[in-house]
Amino acid sequence: MSAPATGVSSVDFRPMQEIDLPWVALEDQRLYPYPWSEGNFADSLRAGYSGWVMTLDGAHAGYGVIMKVLDEAHLLNISVLARYQGQGWGRRLLDELCDVARAHQCEQMLLEVRPSNTPALALYERYGFELLGRRKGYYPAPQGREDALVMRRAL
Repeated sequence: MSAPATGVSSVDFRPMQEIDLPWVALEDQRLYPYPWSEGNFADSLRAGYSGWVMTLDGAHAGYGVIMKVLDEAHLLNISVLARYQGQGWGRRLLDELCDVARAHQCEQMLLEVRPSNTPALALYERYGFELLGRRKGYYPAPQGREDALVMRRAL
């Protein structure tokens, strides 16, 4: 798929490495009120999950982590730096993560998303994810816990 029309001349994806973890954890802290820690990212790589970094013209722009379970891929984290949001880069990163999942013979992708994360929810719906159900009290929230919407898309 081609890159969004934003004046970027090169889009690259590469496997996440241990050297990326301080940067990835810092960006997660900037993006989310309840971020993953550097240890969470390190543990996911050690467990064999597939972590990816997206660069635009050589600059870090986003990252994602998927976990394969039998013939399913679980999208655990997908993040685009604030300065690149709203330009189609989340969809482009999601394209890449779905391609990785298909290359690992996954037939579907599952994810959880906060109902309050309306930009992510809109992206997933436009991408063809369907609502499967709700996990009560799944996420920490300022006033206790927030549910998670469980979504699925065939690959």
